[in-house]
Amino acid sequence: MRILIVSDTHRRTGNLDKVLRLVQPVDMLIHLGDVEGSEDYIRACVDCPVHIVAGNNDFFSDLPMEEEIQIGRYKVFLTHGHYYSASMGIQRLKEEALARGAQIVMFGHTHRPLIDYGKDKVIVVNPGSLSYPRQEGRRPSYVLMDLDRDGEAHFSIAYL
Repeated sequence: MRILIVSDTHRRTGNLDKVLRLVQPVDMLIHLGDVEGSEDYIRACVDCPVHIVAGNNDFFSDLPMEEEIQIGRYKVFLTHGHYYSASMGIQRLKEEALARGAQIVMFGHTHRPLIDYGKDKVIVVNPGSLSYPRQEGRRPSYVLMDLDRDGEAHFSIAYL
């Protein structure tokens, strides 16, 4: 199973289109917020389940603020991250994931990619931003999650 994880496209979908051409087929698409009204376009781009949560720039949106989903044997907590002070660190996100019984928390907001296999048994994933990257080098980024034949999750940060 292959899952594409993106965030912070801010209504600029050109790089998402490029990524989809590179990585298709995918079994699921997860967008972690700040779509700014492009959620219908994003859903129409793929023929698989799509999960999108609202970001701090998704004003007047009907998108859920957070979501809990099951991916294989993993309970996954999806959030944009701004309610958990994600720009200040990932500790509150880890604590919330543990409180919800989630093994993985995925968030956006910081525009910086991250995969953290913490000691507290919570994997923290941030795909960065496809539109406005903020990490050194400022390359648009996304994350691919693959479940191997044993159901084990593997994550990789990729850049355009």
